[in-house]
Amino acid sequence: MTGPDPKEAHPVPGHPRVVFLKNAVTDPRIVIGDYTYYDDADGHGRFQQENVLYHFGQDRLVIGRFCAIAHGAKFMMSGANHLMGGFSTYPFFTFGGGWERTFPAPDALPNRGDTTVGHDVWIGYDALILPGATIGHGAIIATRAVVTRDVPPYAIVAGNPARVVRMRYPDATIAELLDIAWWDWTADRITANLEAILGADVTALREAGNDKHRG
Repeated sequence: MTGPDPKEAHPVPGHPRVVFLKNAVTDPRIVIGDYTYYDDADGHGRFQQENVLYHFGQDRLVIGRFCAIAHGAKFMMSGANHLMGGFSTYPFFTFGGGWERTFPAPDALPNRGDTTVGHDVWIGYDALILPGATIGHGAIIATRAVVTRDVPPYAIVAGNPARVVRMRYPDATIAELLDIAWWDWTADRITANLEAILGADVTALREAGNDKHRG
């Protein structure tokens, strides 16, 4: 057994709302890792149209493997930004009729860069991730949190703006988990060692990763 097929759009029979996102995204600016799923209440697979907002530029959304993204979670991209250097933030150039003469140079528009989500991240219901944020591996984003800045690996954040509520593990354990990086193992190895991955013994997880005879 090697687990579900990551190329299956709806991996849970009878439950079309569970979508392996990699199979529902066609925009090359959106990169999704294997096994990352979205809880799509409508089952229509329109994540890139309805959950990735204002994606007009070349900034990318990169999401790692084994992430769990709850219904309504959204990613705001840099295209949502307005110029703020003058007296008005109104985008006159958008509407033409002579106003297009104020169209800014491409490098004048605010761009916070790529938005990056690490591996094994849980993003809660209706959370909002703002442009340019980096969310570390193993982090948890609480329901309706608004992420405006980087989130450390294995942190739990909540609120608006989202702030660290607590770290999931001590620093030494986090360093071990990042070094083990179980999400990079083969499907066979992951399947053979699910108990260690789901457990809370970092030594057992390290041994599972080093055991060449398992998985």
